[in-house]
Parts: sequence; structure tokens; C-alpha cells
Amino acid sequence: MSMTQQAEPAVGRPPASGPEQTDGRTARRPLAIRLLARPEVGVFLGAVAVLVFFLIAAPSLRQGGSLATVLYQSSTIGIMALPVALLMIGGEFDLSSGVAVISSALVASMISYQLTMNVWVGVIVALFASLAVGAFNGWMVVKTGLPSFLVTLGSFLILQGANLAVTKLVTGNVATDDISNMDGFDQARKIFASSVDIGGAEVKITVFYWVAFAALATWVLLRTKYGNWIFAVGGSKESARAVGVPVNFTKITLFMLVGFGAWFIGMHNLFSFNTVQSGEGVGQELIYIAAAVIGGCLLTGGSGSAIGPVFGAFMFGMVNQGIVFAGWNPDWFKAFLGVMLLGAVLINLWVQRTATRR
Repeated sequence: MSMTQQAEPAVGRPPASGPEQTDGRTARRPLAIRLLARPEVGVFLGAVAVLVFFLIAAPSLRQGGSLATVLYQSSTIGIMALPVALLMIGGEFDLSSGVAVISSALVASMISYQLTMNVWVGVIVALFASLAVGAFNGWMVVKTGLPSFLVTLGSFLILQGANLAVTKLVTGNVATDDISNMDGFDQARKIFASSVDIGGAEVKITVFYWVAFAALATWVLLRTKYGNWIFAVGGSKESARAVGVPVNFTKITLFMLVGFGAWFIGMHNLFSFNTVQSGEGVGQELIYIAAAVIGGCLLTGGSGSAIGPVFGAFMFGMVNQGIVFAGWNPDWFKAFLGVMLLGAVLINLWVQRTATRR
């Protein structure tokens, strides 16, 4: 055979190639693993499991009215968990969010009643007061460089003391006066605390606000420049500042979003019960943070979603009400929350390792 014949390639046969070179970054993991690597998928499956468990353990939960109660309980947690989650993605905490809810309601009630003004005046003043508290927290964090844990712990103590002391000074009691007969109350109650009849079940309007806010937060995170800024400052504020991200603006506005959420839930509480107890709200900040963590927000910042905390809040509402409907000792509620929180942290750790595995 001649040399030319030996060199002639075989027709219709592709040239031989070595084995495809891949590494952990380019190898395609199975679809199930990739789905489970999404934190919101894990908490969704957990929420479904909790729902099924209590539907079996507490048959009365299968009624429409009972499920509406669960959704209501979840919505009051979930509305606050959303801005708290965005703040955590941005790398910060707010320990004053629980008492800030009560502060906003107290301001609105006392401005309206003590000054004998339309309740909408109190609502607007409370909004500005809540935003101011959030702006102060954010400004202190970015200007001093102190951890937000310490700054908002100070705010928590200030608000807790002021709530009780100012209320007793102004009203002579630990609770505000009943404002249900004041001008504008009925209109405000329709907006913040009304119900909608669906199939014979009274569904609180906060459930619809919860869904709307979650959709808006998801759009902001995934489709806007501001959402990119949130992830960037949570990942590394130095790197974010180096590429032109307005770090201070982003962090301050995130704290103000928490203030807005506190105002909204505060108005719901005020117009649902007509009066506010000044000592409430302590401990709720941990519930909001836990719902965000269970929903997949990392404590280190830079990772998370708005959908995950929705399911995290639903799990809290389901456990809270499920224990009652099952006839169990409600003292077990905190134990359930602790188990869920530890489980969520372990799942988030597994997710993080799976996503970065080579």
C-alpha cells in the first residue's frame, strides 16, 4: 500500500477524538439535583410535607374556614418576612422589625385620637415615622460601619422602651384608646383589615397583599437593576462599590423597606383590633428572620429569593394553627419552630455545597 493511500482518511467516518474533557463546573448534574439546589424548591417541598401532615393530624383543617385562618396567620408573618429577606440578601439584619410594627400602630392611633384628627392623618404620620426609623438604622450602619445586629439591637431597645413609656404618658394606660368611632376608620379598615368571601370562607385581605408583594419583590430581584444591586452588596460591598453600585443607597433603602412593612402590618393590627397593646411585638423579629432563613436566605448575604420566604411563612402559619386544630399543647409551637429552623439551615448548607461542588 502506498503512502498516499495510508494517509487518505476514511470517507463518511468522523475523525477520532479523545474522551470529552469536563470538570465540575461544566458537568451537567441530574435535573432532580439541580432543582433541589434551588432553596425555594426545598422549602416548597417542606411546606407541602407540613401541610399534608397537619391535614392528616387535624381533619378540621380541611375546611375552607380553617385554611383561611392558616393563610391569614401566614400572611401577617409573610408580609414582613419579604422585606426582611431582601435586607438579608443585602447582607444585613434588622432586630427592631417586631417592635417597629407596634410603634407604627401606636403613632397612628395616638396622633388620631389624642389630637382628634381623621385617622388617615395618623396613618400618614405613622408611615413617615416608620420610614424614618428604617432610614436611621440604614444610615447608622453605612456611616459607622457597625454591624447591623448591634445597630438594630439598639433601635429595638429604644422602640420597646418608648412604646411603653410614651403610651402610658399619653393615654395613662398600656394600651391606646379605641379609635373605631373616628372619622376615616371605616375606609381605612376596608384597605388594611377587610375580608373577602370565597366559597363561604372569609379570607383576610392581607393574604392578597402578601401574594402581590411577593410577586413584586420577585420581579424586583430578578428583573431590575436594583435587584442586582441587592445581590451585589450582599455578596461583597467592596466589589459592588468598585463596579459602580450605590452601596449606601441600596442598604439604606432596604432598611426603609423593612420600615414600610412594619407600617403596613401595624396598620392592619390597628384597624383589626381598634386598639394596640404597647408591649407587643417583642420576639416577632426572630419569626420574620427565621421565615427568611427557612426560605433559603443565607445568613452571610448575597443569596436568596422572595418566593422562599413565602413558603417559610406558610410553614410557620401552618404549624401555629395546625397545633391548635390538632388539639395539642401550644407550648410545643416554639419547639417545632426550632426544629424547622435547624432543618432549614442544614438544607441551605447542603444546597450551597451542592451548587459549588466540583
